[in-house]
Formats: sequence, structure tokens, C-alpha cells
Amino acid sequence: MQQHLWHKIIIYLFATIPIICQIITIPAQADNPVNPNPDTTQLPDKIGDHITEFVVFPVGLNVGKRTVKSGFFVRGKEDGAEAVDFANWLLPYDAVIEALKLNVTTLADGELEVKSPGLITRIDPKKIKSDAELGLVLTVEDLQTLFGVKAEFDINEYAIILEVPWENQSAGNLGEAENLIFLAGLPKIKNENINISAIEQKVNISGSDRQSTNYRGELTAVGSAFGSSWFLRTNQRDLTDQQTWNITDAQFFRPTNSTDYFIGSQRSFWQGQGDFWGFTYINRQGFTPPQTFGSGVVDSRQRLQASAIGRTIAGTAEPGTLARLVQGFGDRVIAEILVDSSGIYRFENIKNNSQFGSNNYRVLLYPQGRLTAQPEIQEASFTNVLGQIPAGTSAFIASAGMKRESSGNGSLLGNFSEFQGGIAGRWGLSESLTVGLGGVYEDSTKALGELFFRPTNIPVQVALFALSGEDGNVNADIRYEPFSSLNLTFNSDRFSQRSQINWRVFPNFSLFALNDSRDSTSGGLQINYAGKNISSFGRVSLDSKDRIRWNLLQRLGQLELTQRGNEIGTLSELTYKLSQKKWFDSGNSLLLSYETNSQNRNDNLLNVGWRYRSGERAIDGNYLWEFQLGYGLGSQGDGIITSLGTTILPGLSLRGRYQGVSVNSDQSTFSLDLVSSLSLQQGIKPGDRRSQHFRTQGGLLIQPFFDKNNNGKRDAGEEFYTQDAETLVIVNNRPIKYFLPDIQSDRILLRVAPGTYRLDLDPAGFPPDWQAKIAALAVDVIPGSYTPVMIPLILSYTVSGVVTDAQVNAVAGARVEAIETKQGTRRFSVTNGAGVYYLENLPQGNYQLKINGKFAGNLLLDDASEPFQERNLQYSSN
Repeated sequence: MQQHLWHKIIIYLFATIPIICQIITIPAQADNPVNPNPDTTQLPDKIGDHITEFVVFPVGLNVGKRTVKSGFFVRGKEDGAEAVDFANWLLPYDAVIEALKLNVTTLADGELEVKSPGLITRIDPKKIKSDAELGLVLTVEDLQTLFGVKAEFDINEYAIILEVPWENQSAGNLGEAENLIFLAGLPKIKNENINISAIEQKVNISGSDRQSTNYRGELTAVGSAFGSSWFLRTNQRDLTDQQTWNITDAQFFRPTNSTDYFIGSQRSFWQGQGDFWGFTYINRQGFTPPQTFGSGVVDSRQRLQASAIGRTIAGTAEPGTLARLVQGFGDRVIAEILVDSSGIYRFENIKNNSQFGSNNYRVLLYPQGRLTAQPEIQEASFTNVLGQIPAGTSAFIASAGMKRESSGNGSLLGNFSEFQGGIAGRWGLSESLTVGLGGVYEDSTKALGELFFRPTNIPVQVALFALSGEDGNVNADIRYEPFSSLNLTFNSDRFSQRSQINWRVFPNFSLFALNDSRDSTSGGLQINYAGKNISSFGRVSLDSKDRIRWNLLQRLGQLELTQRGNEIGTLSELTYKLSQKKWFDSGNSLLLSYETNSQNRNDNLLNVGWRYRSGERAIDGNYLWEFQLGYGLGSQGDGIITSLGTTILPGLSLRGRYQGVSVNSDQSTFSLDLVSSLSLQQGIKPGDRRSQHFRTQGGLLIQPFFDKNNNGKRDAGEEFYTQDAETLVIVNNRPIKYFLPDIQSDRILLRVAPGTYRLDLDPAGFPPDWQAKIAALAVDVIPGSYTPVMIPLILSYTVSGVVTDAQVNAVAGARVEAIETKQGTRRFSVTNGAGVYYLENLPQGNYQLKINGKFAGNLLLDDASEPFQERNLQYSSN
């Protein structure tokens, strides 16, 4: 009991100073102060037939086992053994907000919105009591009813212990705000006007023991000009005869967020047949097109689509419910709202990426805003139709040109004839409906119409394209999904009409039926299963012409069986993986395959072999090494079957194959494919064999280097620095690993879409005693090439010492400045109690040293200076 008494005395002493602050009422931590109910006064609490007299005394405050406050004042009573009427004890409002780590905001209607990692709720400030000594207060019962926090009083600890349900949670899953990129005021780097970024040559040599050898090739070149990309492709049907060469593609492409220009070879937007060369102009109002990242194809129809379309997701719930919108089955929050008295939640302008067509969302409803409660889940999936644009936006396209026909008479460009052209517009009438109208001239004048429809409450989407005329056609794509397990599709074009039904009966079992107006009607089933060391997939169909088709894949540990077949032939392949590497396709494997062909006669081929694939791959996805050796025996004879592929040499891809026998021929055949690529930016370097992607992409070519003489340009003998590239460079507030960089000894290559990017340099990536002269840049990226960015790293010096007065006493609190005499660069330090100053990150130059504004000497830093120097200074106050 004596120990308990001493514990109380210590608590009282601890709280002597804070009592003064507790008596003074502190407003709530909100945008506006909390105004308590003026009619509320503190009276003794009546319990049953007697009145409990509460007093103010100090106690401790714990959250679980963690001490939050060693002493704070409350109004209550204890009898030496336990708390008396604990539910009505009064706790200071600010102490509770601080202990629970609540974020309080005053809303427009005067209510308080309270947020924490595990709670979002609203409080009427009039319900918060006021105490004459404690200020704003909450009762222990309020903690339970308002925040779902239980409390108890431990007489031994002499502390109130709070049980906070979200104590170990964080707000990390809440969706990040839009990634804002600030470019104003940054030095800007622009790409060169005209350049050749890459050249690529493909060569194919093939032949057999009964036919002469064929030499074919394809030469491509890509670059930038006037903010646009240019692309040239030449088909070399016979490498030994230049008369057979002809240009298949020659295009100039200038994309922006609102307008596009196409000049040269291109696809017509009206889906006409033949090779079209001409000029196309596109104008968009209110939306941006999707990025065609990772593709070397330029299609004007894709530029009429929207990268994202805003949708509204709404529903009903009890007032006070927290509605959270999450995507798919993840827990990252896209948006959240506290349901008001109307009982309706609404999430507006939820962006659905049209590149992927469908987005699945879920709405999680937490009763009374308590994130620790089990939420009610409502599905909120919706899709967009490719070609649909947001409501209130529009697009215009105009195109004119000629039809081109390739010729084998030695003409490099071919023959041009038959003028073609068209004009069309597309309008987003609502978030569910987009229409298009236009006219086309192709042999004759034709009308064009488009319709893209996806209603909000009906799971159907319709895309129609119609072209009038004698040979006009209607392209249709209609999809209906009445349930998540059942979907129906209908497609039509000038060739046929196709319909399909897919029904997922069980999670691993589906039935399907197909009909093709040019072929037959078929139906079948599909199964799939995946476990830790086993997986199975099977699809079998039978059509109205009694043709059976199947595709089977089974994996069990290191064993894989693949089988597929149709009315023409079958292929069965058994693979046993010898290596223990993670990926099944890499390492050493034994192969056994059996192939049949019954198209003209019953042929077969049995093949036994071995295959090796390296675990590493080149940047274009091909294996660094791939080798296969086997022996085939079949109805046409027997022979060796072997192949070799490598990308080990930078800029080169080599693949060869020799086959002594095949399933339907006894001829021995061979083929050799060679791809060589050169990058012509910042010197001649091996390319990555993806040069055609520059038709729609650009990139950053970043070259950090040691600028030893601090002249801002790279001189002979100044080395590049790319060792800590992933730490050094940040692009648009993201680490460069997000952009899948190609880091080489003298450069950092990033493939990105055209636009303006912010490039920051993180000091954590600087080599010791070096720093960047410029901390951030704005870089313009255009399609067709990389934008070169030279980053000079300059020597960084540190000067430290002691400042003393005339009596050699240390001077504390003195301001020591180093001022560069030419550029005016300033660095300063304030001496500590021992008179020590510390000037760091000083670039090369002549400096004046000043102490409290008075001259204290000169300092010269050049390439011969030591990175760290000690220099004591004397300060005279006269």
C-alpha cells in the first residue's frame, strides 16, 4: 500500500508543471477551433440514488503497452482499489486526439471529420463537453461510442490503458494523390532538330539440298526531325540484286496531346484495303490518346481513342458509413467518402484505362466509419468500348492520299494510283455513348458511321463501324455479360459473322460454343488447375463437321506434357527439366516429341533431343544462349535436328537451324537469321534490336561524368559514372527502375513516351566528394530518338575549423560564410558551443571567408586541393 502511495505522489509531482497548461483551454487540432455547447456545464454525476463527486487528479495514459503520457489530468474518482464510475470519467480532448493520432478537420457544415489509419467518422462539436479546469473533454464512454476504443484503469500502473484496434495499421494503403510534376523554373533540355538514332539490318539465308540458297533482308532506319519521328523500312527480296529492293514504309509522325500529323505510308482510318500513302491530320478536344508503349505500329484509329474515361460509381448505404473504392482484389484505396444524411455515396470521374478495356472495382462499406469492422462488399465493375471517348469531348480526322502498289520492275517506291481520302468526326455524347460520322472517297463516295455504347446499368457494350457503298461493310463487336461467369460476344466484318458463348460453370471448369458463318458451329469445354508443383490446362472442341480439336498442357514438378491436335495433324511433346532453376523454360531439358500429319498421307516423326536455355536474357527478351540437339525418325526418313541462338554479342542476334528430316519431307533444310543493330546517338554503339519502337517512343540518354575542371562539358580523360545509377537518377518523382533502364558503362537509357520529364539527382547516389552542379532538369522527349542529357559531377569540398577571438577563446554562434567571388555562390555555417564551423558542398573557385559579415580571409579550391581541409579562423569584433 505504501508503494501505491509513493506511486501516486510521483504522478502528482510529474504533473505539477502540465497543470498550468491543462487549465488553459487549447482549441482542437482542426482547420477551425471547436466550439463546445455553451449550455454544457460540469455537474456531479448521478448514479442510481447517490451522487458521485469527481475530482481532478493526474494519471498516466498508455496505448496498449506503450506509454503515451506519464502524467495528465483527468476528472474522476478511485477508491484505492478500482475506478469509480469509470465510464463517466472526463479526459482532455487534446490528450485523446494526440494519443490516438487522430487528424481532425472542420468541414463546411461545422462538423468535425476525424481520420486515423483505422477510422474515419464525423463528430458534432456541440456534443463535446467543456470542463472549467480541463477545457474540452470526452468521457470514457465517448471513446467507445465515437471511436470504438475501449479503456480501462489499472490501479497498479495508475494509468488509463486504451485498446486501439488500429494500433498496428497504417495509412499506407490509401491511394496516393496524383503524382504532380513541377517543371516551372527548371533548366530545360531539348532534343536535336534532325538526327538518325538507329539503323537495323535483318538477314535471312535459307535453303535445302534440292533448292538454291535464298538471301533476303530488311533494312530499317529511324530518327527525329522537327519534334517528330521518321521511319524508313526497305524490303530486300534478294540481297544480291538491288533491283528487287523496294521501300515498304516511309513515315513522318508528329504526335502531341491534342493534334497528330501523319505523312507517308499509313493505315487508312476507314479500314480500306491496300497500301495507302498520304497525309492525315487529327485534332482532339478534351482528351489524350493512349500511349503505344512497346509497339512499333502507328495507327491513326488508335489516336482517336482516349487513354482513360471517367466513370461515376454510386450506391446507397447507411449515413455515417465509410465507403472505400478499391481496384480488383487489392487493398489500395482509389477514393473514399463518408456517407452523409442522404444515404448515397458517389465516386465521380473514376478513370478506366481504355487500353485494357475492363476495370473491376469493389466498394467496401465500413459501418460507422470503423475500419476495424468487417466491411460489406459491393461489386462495381465496368468496361469501356475501344473507340469510346469521354463525355463532352470530340475528335476530328482528315486524310488524303494515293493507293500504292509494289512492283518488281526495279521501282524503289512502287506505283501510285487511285486517289483516296476521308473526313470524320467523333463525339462523346455521354459517359455511355460515343458516335462518329464522316465521308470517304475510295473508288466512289461513301458515308461512314460509328457507334460506341456502354450503358451504366446494363452489362452490354456495342462497337459498330459502317461504310456504305456496293462493297461497303459493317464491322460489329457486341458483348453481353449478364453474370460474371457468363459472357456472349458477336463479331462481324466483310468476311464473316462470328458468335461465341463462354460459361464458367465452376472456377476451374468452363463450357463454350462458337459459330462462324464461313465455317461451322462448334462447342467444347475447358479446364484449368494450378497448384504448388502441378498445373493443368485443357481445351477440347467438336464442330458440326465432326472435327475435333484439342490443346492440353500438364506440368508436374520438373515434367511437362504438351499436346495439341486437329483434323490435319497432332503434336505431343514431353519435357523433363534437369536444372533446378526457378523458370521452367531455362536450363537443361530432355525432349521427346511425336508429330503426325494426315493432310495428304499419314506421316509421322519421332524426335529425341536435349535443349539448353540460359537463365539470362537480352534486353529484347531473347535468351543469351539457346541450343538444341536431337535426332528424328519418321515415315520420311531420319536425320539430325539442331538449332543455335545467341544474343551474347552486343547489338547482334544470331539464330541458325538445320533439320535433316521433317514430318512430311525427307529434304534436309537450313536457315540462318542475323539481326544487327547500331545506335548512332552520342557515338556509334551496339543497338538493342528494338529500333522500330522509336516510331512512337522517345527516351532519355543520361550520361553522368566527372567534370574535373568544372567547365560544364566533358573533356578527354573525364570518366563516366553509372555505378549507382538507380540511386542517382529520379525521373518524374520515380526511381529509374520503374522505367526498366538499360544501364551501360557510359550511359543510362530509358524508353519513355513523348513529353516533358522532370529529372532529379539524388545526393544519395553521388560518389564520395562529388556533387551535381544542377539538382534538377526539365527534359523534352520527342518520338524517334533519345534526348541526350549530360550531367557534370563536380568536386565537392569541405572546410572545417575553430573560430576564436583575440584571447583565443572559442566563439559560439558566429556565422561563417564562404562567398565565391565570380558566381556569388554562398555557403554558411554557424559555430557550435566549441566554436567549430563546418562548410560543406563547396565547388571549385575563389572564396572570401566572412565571420558575422567581416572579412576573415581568402580560400582557393581547385583540382589540386584536398577534398577535406581544416582551417581555423580568428574573429575580431572591432
